[in-house]
Amino acid sequence: MKKATLRLSDGTTFEGRSFGADVPVSGEVVFNTAMMGYPESLTDPSYAGQILTLTYPLVGNYGVPDCSLLPNGLARFMESERIHARALICSEYSGEYSHWNGRETLADWLLREDVPGITGIDTRALTMLLREQGVMLGSIEIEDCPPPPQPQYEDINFVEQVSCREVIRYNEGAPKKVILVDCGVKHNIIRCLINRGVEVIRVPWDYDFNTIPADGLFLSNGPGNPNTCSVTVNFIATWLREHKTIFGICMGNQLLAKAAGATIYKLPYGHRSHNQPVRMVGTDQCFITSQNHGYAVDASTLPHDWQPLFVNMNDGSNEGIRHVSEPWFSAQFHPEACSGPVDTEFLFDDFVKLLYR
Repeated sequence: MKKATLRLSDGTTFEGRSFGADVPVSGEVVFNTAMMGYPESLTDPSYAGQILTLTYPLVGNYGVPDCSLLPNGLARFMESERIHARALICSEYSGEYSHWNGRETLADWLLREDVPGITGIDTRALTMLLREQGVMLGSIEIEDCPPPPQPQYEDINFVEQVSCREVIRYNEGAPKKVILVDCGVKHNIIRCLINRGVEVIRVPWDYDFNTIPADGLFLSNGPGNPNTCSVTVNFIATWLREHKTIFGICMGNQLLAKAAGATIYKLPYGHRSHNQPVRMVGTDQCFITSQNHGYAVDASTLPHDWQPLFVNMNDGSNEGIRHVSEPWFSAQFHPEACSGPVDTEFLFDDFVKLLYR
């Protein structure tokens, strides 16, 4: 295991050891406080361009499941076809695993996907720094390897990099058709829709979906700055004039808000965990949610005919919006969960019911 160094843009360095691929990389350094779910997180396209720090101290002890695809093209257990995070940082890596579903070690998987990992990092100190200073750019330097590229993140259109390139259909012939705008969709979102008996028409992020006859529009999660997706926002604004059903998740929440006329801002260090409490506005109902985002909707900029649907109980940030009379709503969190919890999966049921209204 070679010596590896994490160098942050403020000059702070953390020394560790390399596991996985010995490939120097750079990106935006973020942290996730979930206790499990590293296969799902690493394959979540929302982590494109980011160096993922796991705060849970022991990583790799349950290995990596089967990475194969089902006949319909969806991953059997993962959230996409490949790893999207630039690198993985952990405190202690376990080279041995024990799990009924394990097929290989985390290091072997990272090596096969050409993704570096660092172990031996003081992830508590790193997380405290990111909580105080906010997420920042960083680079991973590996002993006897060329220097990494200069880190970039904010102005790159990562959605373009992770979106599908052509129209893909699932569950063809179902009575209701849903257009899914792929901004970096997690595969469990598609699974949740298929399991509810709808046809899913998955289109690229910049595809004019208004040309496709359908009963509803689904706006997926995705990486990076939502302000790079102005073409998608314009297509959503056109769809709004048809008064047909819309449901958005994560970046989909932000894109829907922008199409409605609201503004977006960047959170200091984002929400990345499995235990974010959100309250449904106007009720005493609180849900524990899975989240992965670095931007949020400024609820104070919503037009008068839109209102917040959920609010984060930790920092008061917006967690979803809805229109007061039209069948349009969204969630900033991930109701499809994977790797958990599943408290809010009922939102998919609400969406499908609106298709039959």
